[in-house]
Amino acid sequence: MPVTRETIRNDYPLPLYNYRVEIGGEAVAFTEVSGLNIGYETSTYKESQTANGVPGPRVMIVPGQKQPTKLTLKKGIVRAASVAHLFNWIRTIQINQVEKKDVFIRLCDEKGEAVISWKISNAFPTKLDAPTFDAKSNDAAIETMELVADGVAIEES
Repeated sequence: MPVTRETIRNDYPLPLYNYRVEIGGEAVAFTEVSGLNIGYETSTYKESQTANGVPGPRVMIVPGQKQPTKLTLKKGIVRAASVAHLFNWIRTIQINQVEKKDVFIRLCDEKGEAVISWKISNAFPTKLDAPTFDAKSNDAAIETMELVADGVAIEES
C-alpha cells in the first residue's frame, strides 16, 4: 500500500529540529531547549484497615502540589543580540525588579508553521552560564540560561 503525503503528515512524528522560541513576543534563536515538563509531588497517606480483615495499614498515594517548571535554553553567543536578550533580562533580578515573561516553544511543520506550542507562563531567569572557553576547540560559544515558571500549557494549532 503506497504512503501518501497526507498519511505522512498526519501519522508520522514531527522532526525535532524545526522549532521556534518566543520570549515575551520576540523570536530568539536557541540551539537547544530542555525541561518542558509538567509534574506533581506526591503524598503518601496511611490509614488503618476497617474492612476485609486485611492486616496492616492501607497505603494511598495521592497527588500533591504542582512542581515548578525549570526550563533550560542554550544559544550561541551573537554580537549585539546575546547581551540584549539574556543578560539584560537576568540583570532585572539584581535590582529586585524581576520581569516575568511568557515563553512559547513552537514545534513547526515542513512549512515552518507551528503545529504544537508549549506556553511557559510567568517565566523568569535564575541562572546564566557563560560558555566554557577552550583554546584547543573550534566549537561555537554557547551560553545557557535557566528559567523557572509557574507552569506549562500545551496547545495544538
